[in-house]
Amino acid sequence: MSRTSPPPSRSRRALLAGLVLGALAACSARGPAPADPPPASPPAAPEPVAPPRIGLALGGGAAKGFAHIGVIKMLEAHGIRADVVAGTSAGSVVGALYAAGIDPFTLQERAAALDESTLRDIRLFSGGLVQGQALQDYVNGQVGGRTIERLGKPFAAVATRLDTGDRVVFVRGNTGQAVRASSSVPGVFEPARIGGRSYVDGGVVSPVPVDAARQLGADIVIAVDISTKASGTTPTALAGIVNQSIAIMGQALGRQELERADVVIRPRVDDIGPVSFEQRHAAILEGERAALAALPRIRASIAAHQRTRLEAARRKAEEEAAAQPADVDCGDSWVRRLNPFARDRPCG
Repeated sequence: MSRTSPPPSRSRRALLAGLVLGALAACSARGPAPADPPPASPPAAPEPVAPPRIGLALGGGAAKGFAHIGVIKMLEAHGIRADVVAGTSAGSVVGALYAAGIDPFTLQERAAALDESTLRDIRLFSGGLVQGQALQDYVNGQVGGRTIERLGKPFAAVATRLDTGDRVVFVRGNTGQAVRASSSVPGVFEPARIGGRSYVDGGVVSPVPVDAARQLGADIVIAVDISTKASGTTPTALAGIVNQSIAIMGQALGRQELERADVVIRPRVDDIGPVSFEQRHAAILEGERAALAALPRIRASIAAHQRTRLEAARRKAEEEAAAQPADVDCGDSWVRRLNPFARDRPCG
C-alpha cells in the first residue's frame, strides 16, 4: 500500500515563491538576452542626377555670324544640343532662329538663299543709316511671329541702352524687335526704339553673352567668339572703321566675360569682312571646323560637371542616412514577456 506525500507546508510554498521571484528579478537586472544584430542596410543610393543644362553664347560679328550655323550644325551632329541660347548682334539673329526650333541644316539652306538687300532698308534722311525694320520683319517671319517667351528654347538677345550704356537682356516680347536692338551697330543702323528708349548693338557691352546664358539657367556655357580683333592697320571704309571701333571698345569686356565660359570656340573668320555676305559658306565651314576641334573640351567639361553633381548627391544621401535614428531590436525574450517591470524598461 503506497504512501501519499503530505502537502507542502506554508513555509515551503513561501520559500519556493521567493526563489522564483528572485530569479525573475536577476534576469530583469541583467536585461534581455542579446539578440542577433539586424543585417546592415545597404548605403543609400543617390537619386539620379539630371544632365547639365547647356547654354550657347553666340557673339557678334556681322557677316561672320554665319559661322554660328556651322558650330550648331557640328554640335548637334555629335549629340550636343543647347538647352538655352543667348545672342549678341549677329549671334542674336542666328540664336533666335535656332531657339525657334529651326534645325541647323535648314538654317544653312536659308542662309544660302538669303538676299542681303532684303535686310538693308536705308533711309536717306537719317544720313544713310539702315533703319532695321526689314531685319525685324525678317526675324519675325522666320520664327512665325512668336514672342521670345514662346520660342522652343529659352532665348536672350543682348543690347546696349544708349542713354546709360547699360547692358539690357531681352528675354520676353517681340523677337524681331529685340534682335533689331541687339544688332543696331552704331553708325550703320539707326538706334532701335523700344518702350520710349533707344538701344544699340549689344557688342558694345557684351560681345559674347556668356553672362546672359548663365542667367537663362545654363550649367555649362559654350561661347562662340567671332569678334574682330584690332588688326594693327587703319581701315578707310566706313564699315571697316565702325567694325574696328566696336572691336576696340569690346575687347577688354569681352576677355573678362569669356573667362566665365566653360568652353570658348573661335572660328577662324578674321579674313571675312563685316558685310562679306558672299563668304557665308566659308564662314559656316570655319564654324564646323572650330566646333569639331572643341568637342573633346566640351565632353570633358560635361563629364566633370556630372562627376561634381554625382559626388554632391552621394554626400547628401549619406548625410541624410546618418541623420536618421537607428532601429533598435530588443528581442522578445521570455523574461520580458513574463515580467511587466522588464516590459516597461528601455532596451539595452
